[in-house]
Amino acid sequence: MRLYRSPIRISTLTTPLSRSTSWYARRGSPHPGQRLYTLASYPTSSRYLATMVQVTQLKIAVLDDYQGLSEPHFSKLDKSLFNVTTFKDTLLPYNHPETPEYAKDALVSRLEPFDVLCTMRERTPFPKELIGRLPNLKLLLSTGLRNKGLDLPAFKDRGIPVAGTVDKATVNQTGTNSTTQHCVTLILSLARNIAADDLAVKSGLWQTDVAMGVTGKTFGVVGLGRLGVSTAKIMHVAFGMNVIAWSTNLTQEAADEKAKAEGLPVGTFKAVSREELFSTADVLSVHIVLSDRSRGLINADDLSKMKKSALFINTSRGPLVVEKDLLDVLKKGGIRGCALDVFNLEPLPVDSEWRSTEWGRDGRSRVLLTPHMGYVEEGTLNAWYEQQADNIRRWQAGDALDNVLA
Repeated sequence: MRLYRSPIRISTLTTPLSRSTSWYARRGSPHPGQRLYTLASYPTSSRYLATMVQVTQLKIAVLDDYQGLSEPHFSKLDKSLFNVTTFKDTLLPYNHPETPEYAKDALVSRLEPFDVLCTMRERTPFPKELIGRLPNLKLLLSTGLRNKGLDLPAFKDRGIPVAGTVDKATVNQTGTNSTTQHCVTLILSLARNIAADDLAVKSGLWQTDVAMGVTGKTFGVVGLGRLGVSTAKIMHVAFGMNVIAWSTNLTQEAADEKAKAEGLPVGTFKAVSREELFSTADVLSVHIVLSDRSRGLINADDLSKMKKSALFINTSRGPLVVEKDLLDVLKKGGIRGCALDVFNLEPLPVDSEWRSTEWGRDGRSRVLLTPHMGYVEEGTLNAWYEQQADNIRRWQAGDALDNVLA
């Protein structure tokens, strides 16, 4: 017979153990509503070894693992303690305004049996109402250190620990991050018609259009944070673009400080008005954080000011842009092209207007789409899954969780 140091579910227990619920909370254990105990601090005398403990496996769900990369990491968990189920799809988000009640119930039915949920970024949001409908949930593990899809106060109220991961795959590495690389790739691919030319050649055609050069043109950036700066720096240094930037609180002094921090001359990043940004940029890229204030920030009025020859890029979050307004502009060919890695609803519904092969035809703008791949690199995902599995081991052993969020 085995004695477990972890919080375990016990159906019969003869030894009188007593621990307060706060004791378990301090150790990242399951919420106190479950009848759980730890044997870690008790002596292993014959009296205690004689105690018969029946252990029920805790159920773990790995959500939204599209590529199936989690299996090698979670398969190393003790199978006598944990039963792991992996879902390679994503159900409709509980809190999306277009999600019907039956779809909400379907999500609850999927998640309700599990004690531990392992999420991938913001693919499955957890608002307060959903958390309240998951009575078995004892631990939630996210990826990254920030997840706007988690209602952390609601988890805290339930006594459910939440932890994330760090980007170990890129620690101490020089160069640009994954999202910046993807953004620059989209810009160049759209400007040079890479996807359309690839399809044309494979279809037996030859040169069907001309590329757009970017050297000497204006790169406009909405939001001059970490990702905005790294993208703007590449477009300026590598491709000779002039950089203008706007955000609600951006000043020229702040823009100059950003440039100096990157080893660039003062004035490299020019702070401009919102109107000047949209009317002047040849390539406009969105790099701001989604919040209640920034949701729907970019609308028809902004898009109508853009040059007909301009490109619009969004690798941040779909809801930053009023989707209907962007679709209307593109259907009319209001700008040269648009490249998106993010959408209002993800994954895109099968019948989404974005899923069309008619873009770039009959006066429509060119459209280049990728399925939210900005952070999706094999090394990164493997590092995240490894950390999630390790946190489950720590939790099972009664140790403190790494990268606690709540």
